[in-house]
Amino acid sequence: MHNYIKNHIKESYEIKKSILENDQLTNLIKEVSEKAIEVYRAGNKTILAGNGGSAADAQHIAGEFVSRFYFDRPGLASLALTTDTSILTAIGNDYGYEQLFARQVQANGVKGDMFIGISTSGNSKNVIKALEVCKEKGIITVGFTGASGGNMAELCDYCIKVPSNETPRIQESHILIGHILCAIVEEVIFGKGF
Repeated sequence: MHNYIKNHIKESYEIKKSILENDQLTNLIKEVSEKAIEVYRAGNKTILAGNGGSAADAQHIAGEFVSRFYFDRPGLASLALTTDTSILTAIGNDYGYEQLFARQVQANGVKGDMFIGISTSGNSKNVIKALEVCKEKGIITVGFTGASGGNMAELCDYCIKVPSNETPRIQESHILIGHILCAIVEEVIFGKGF
């Protein structure tokens, strides 16, 4: 069991090390962060969505933007589309699960917002439907996916592909990348910058 524990830690470390050593990927994270800063400076918001563990990541990242990350500062507008049970069950019942996020983007998203779709496979149908609505509305699209990017890769303005096919390892890296995004946005807008 001790080796099992160590192997999990080692696998997580190895994926993060491969992200660290991939300049193309770290530059993409920087580019998405800069775009998010533009979005906020223009008075727009971030919108996040995902399923299961990715839903938790969406809520976690939105919470960091709205509340605080490293230090006290004004809140930044951010919506996780996974939290309102009345909306979720109404859309699921009336339109089907695939429309869960698209309907909310249609209702609450405006041109210049940033949508972050989180899917380890890159193939979550409800995230893909939301990306399609984003394109129609002029909303900037970011995907957090696994190595292949799935179908989301072609639909996103920016697709951050974690170099793994293991769901837990991808999710662990997604929240790391989300934390980096929050930290950069907070520091540039409210801190001393870089």
